[in-house]
Amino acid sequence: MSTYILVHGAWHGGWCWDKVVSILKEKGHKVLAPDLPGHEQKDPIPAGQITLQDYVDKLCKVLDEQSEPVYLVGHSMGGAVITQTAEFRPDKIKKLVYVSAFLLQNGESLTTIASADEDTLLFPNTVISEDKTCATVREDLIKEIFFGDCSHEDVKRAKSLLTNQPAAPLITPVETTSENFGRVPRIYISCTQDRAISPSAQKKMYTNSPCEKVIKMNTSHSPFLAAPEELANHLLSL
Repeated sequence: MSTYILVHGAWHGGWCWDKVVSILKEKGHKVLAPDLPGHEQKDPIPAGQITLQDYVDKLCKVLDEQSEPVYLVGHSMGGAVITQTAEFRPDKIKKLVYVSAFLLQNGESLTTIASADEDTLLFPNTVISEDKTCATVREDLIKEIFFGDCSHEDVKRAKSLLTNQPAAPLITPVETTSENFGRVPRIYISCTQDRAISPSAQKKMYTNSPCEKVIKMNTSHSPFLAAPEELANHLLSL
């Protein structure tokens, strides 16, 4: 039995992994998909109070409660979170798995990569609140950006559960070293139909930070909804 901790991306919550969680649990594994601070469905912490370190502290607490090293899986923004977490808890992680995620180098932030991605639909259609504390996505483009190949039912549910995204974690650079983060094995799962983080941007990241293995899925940005069994099988193969 292995332990998988699945970390959601911006605007999402642990709910996005529900289908994958069920499959992995059916195979006898322990699976956790926590909500990051500010992404809870009930009584979320105000977006203006949330930092990248808050996300990391939450994950470190989850890791400290595990009896063995885990597969730490991050989707999209969750990639930055698992990277920074690995700097603090390298011995608690068996492998880092980036699912169409931001794989940042030391000193880079999400906006560093997103602003240079010429093929993304997400960055140009992200709306920052007047007080600069949170971000939303243009309603009419949510499906195309995140859920292009997902069922109507899944898209409807997902749109009802999306939250405002705290802004600070998006602009905060990760701080990593080769001694800690650098010694944890990395896997990258690239989504070749992604409109949020373009395939070219994904390739640039996993080329600049070489991974043990690169797996390609012919899906949109949300393979946990579009192809949950395929994604779960890739995780099981590790």
